[in-house]
Amino acid sequence: MHFKTPTREDILTGPALRTMACIGAPAALGSLIFTFYNLADAFWVGRLPVDDAGAAMAGIQVSWPFVWLLISFIGGFGGAAASAFVAQYTGAGRPREANLALNQLVFLSAVGSVVFGLLGFALTPWVLTILVGHGAVADAAGIYLQIIFLGLPTMVLPGLFSQAYIATGDGVTPLLVNGACTVLNMVLDPFLVLGWGPFGRMGILGAGYATVAAQAVATIVFLVLFARSRGVLHLRWAELRPRKSWILRALRVGTPAGLGQSGTALGFVVMTGVIGRLPNAEAALAGYGVGDRLLGIFLILSEGLQSGLTAMIGQALGAGLLERARDLLRKGLASLIVILSIEGVILILIRHPLVALFAPGNADVIEVGAQFVLAFAVSLPFFGTFFAATAVYRAAGRNWPSAMLELVRLWGLRVPLSFLFAFPFGLGATGAWWGMSASNILAGLLAVVFLGRYSWQHAIIEPASDPTCALQVHPGGTRVNPDEP
Repeated sequence: MHFKTPTREDILTGPALRTMACIGAPAALGSLIFTFYNLADAFWVGRLPVDDAGAAMAGIQVSWPFVWLLISFIGGFGGAAASAFVAQYTGAGRPREANLALNQLVFLSAVGSVVFGLLGFALTPWVLTILVGHGAVADAAGIYLQIIFLGLPTMVLPGLFSQAYIATGDGVTPLLVNGACTVLNMVLDPFLVLGWGPFGRMGILGAGYATVAAQAVATIVFLVLFARSRGVLHLRWAELRPRKSWILRALRVGTPAGLGQSGTALGFVVMTGVIGRLPNAEAALAGYGVGDRLLGIFLILSEGLQSGLTAMIGQALGAGLLERARDLLRKGLASLIVILSIEGVILILIRHPLVALFAPGNADVIEVGAQFVLAFAVSLPFFGTFFAATAVYRAAGRNWPSAMLELVRLWGLRVPLSFLFAFPFGLGATGAWWGMSASNILAGLLAVVFLGRYSWQHAIIEPASDPTCALQVHPGGTRVNPDEP
């Protein structure tokens, strides 16, 4: 399979959807491969002896919202800042500033992930007591979480490096690195989880070791590529040293995204607590986990297109091509809605056999998971407007509107609606799933209002100190200064 990495001129002047696909397709394929490692964990853990499998599967599902809570601020902060600064500086024809931005973000993300990893390790027993109390699920989740938190930097940095590459229009390098290391994770799983070959059976502990080992390899490979100046971006020791002005700029751009994503993650932690208190909670958590991972696969194509849309709008804004940015938004939004509508229909038709693939012979988990998939499939088209709004604000480096959307979706809609339907209305797991679905539909409609109300059509980068660096290419081939009206 061959992917063509579009040039800066392709991004600024080429066919919108074709160029978007050139950036987004490798990103989507990389995300698909990455998602398989989550599925691989569930697949192999689900084949432990029956007495261990249910608690281990539920333990992984309980673990990830808490992991995401701590990853999301650092990852959301770094990824959003990288998407905005690297894309806009690249579009403006200023690679030196793009490279400096990346180096500063690497420093901030590395320090932050170490601090948050130690914090997560220390808080794990307390958080699990709140979420699921004591018992087999809490024990399994505790083992898994402590391994993940000790390796948290390896979970954060590959995402930052990937976002930086994609912002330049290169989705191929992240695909190759992350894809190879995800395959490594999938290969390690049966050996460490089930005890194939010379390894003893480690169960959920083996899944944690496999994840951290594979992500560590990805981190090392990215560092080597940057150190060797692979592509436009590279690491330099002098530029890694923190600079107060850059840190303050990064905080202004990235903090709203980090708060939005961490607030969303906290909402998912609370949702896990709600699901953990449903009747037959073990089946509900396991079914939710399988269904959520299946939905993740179906969302990958749209998320890849969203990545391409972010990179292209960011570069267009950096180059001062506002009409190009508006055209990209219109076409990207329409494509997202169409793709997600088709995927929703497919999911509804094949939901039972899909869930059964990952919970063979477990009728309770299959039924609960299929109900979850049905409820979410109905809301998928509304993700289109939500994805488009997130992409455009991320590209512009104005992350407060998208953070507000995320927080309203989780805290204003999902948590209260799911709790209301599940408990006061007495609908149990089915009510929780439809409460989540309703939150997606309402948030998608709200995203349309945000796009019309909150401005995004201005770059955040400063004018070039060298006027020749500010010359850009308009679609007609005319070179103009983007600082002119």
